[in-house]
Amino acid sequence: MLQGLSLPVDERLLVGIEGADDAGVFRLDDQRALVQTVDFFPPMVDDPYRFGQIAAANAFSDVYAMGGHPLTAMNLVAFPINCLDPAILRNILAGGLDKIAEAGAVLAGGHSIDDPTIKYGLSVTGEVHPERIWRNQGAQVGDVLLLTKPLGNGVLATALKANFVTEDEISQALEWMSRLNVLPPVNSSEPWRQWVRACTDVTGFGFFGHLCEMISDDRVGALVDLTHVPLLERAEEFCSMGMFPEGGHRNLDHFGCRLRGQDLADPILCDLLFDPQTSGGLLLAVAAEGAESVIRAFNTAGTGCWPVGRFTDSDPGRILII
Repeated sequence: MLQGLSLPVDERLLVGIEGADDAGVFRLDDQRALVQTVDFFPPMVDDPYRFGQIAAANAFSDVYAMGGHPLTAMNLVAFPINCLDPAILRNILAGGLDKIAEAGAVLAGGHSIDDPTIKYGLSVTGEVHPERIWRNQGAQVGDVLLLTKPLGNGVLATALKANFVTEDEISQALEWMSRLNVLPPVNSSEPWRQWVRACTDVTGFGFFGHLCEMISDDRVGALVDLTHVPLLERAEEFCSMGMFPEGGHRNLDHFGCRLRGQDLADPILCDLLFDPQTSGGLLLAVAAEGAESVIRAFNTAGTGCWPVGRFTDSDPGRILII
């Protein structure tokens, strides 16, 4: 769709649309660069406050995936103002506002339109040192692959829409979706950031899709141990019942050609790694000698962190499942 468009070029734009990175980065000076992102979508839950939390957490995730910290946020709202109780919108905004405060950012305004379909999200501006930007590529042979949230919320959201489960019954999944991917603090006793070589967040393309982006330059391959990948409670159950979202099928069609070993793997587990995630976790490539430091830093900060594979020199650009 961008073919034929004259896109501006500026040496201060350190990360733009040329790749598949999670946010744009614009250099202000030798010490500061702005991280900019935007994301919004329609509700996947009935609770307006919870929806606001999830949508906001999802938007902030792109800043964290670039190694930055958020500064400001702008609301993006579509709402049928003459059809629904304005209290619904108030509760959505309240959920987002609480996450903005939790992220240490400031709400700077926003924009709303009258629309028959509710949509909510944020435009977020963050900051990062120009020499400490994380990209979604850069993994090296031997690096450990880490994941910071369990998978399966797309399947559970599909089951919720089909009335096979209630929001109370998948409260664990909603809690994970509402969590910020906030980065642990760095101190002299735990300088964990030095070990991170690449990072992205797991969202619409699912675990396998975003991992494919990390190895798409064909410099390294990846090995994933399915038995080590954390899954949300009941995700396997509903996936085995066919509660697999349409986006998961698209991910399988598009990225499945990059997989090896799926014929010998559990097909339900394979499907769950194609499951599109809403406000999923971070996927990090970490130097092997620093993996324990990174895992400890995330766990100490109250965030999950699981080693799920490694990067190899075997079959670059493809993923081996074991």
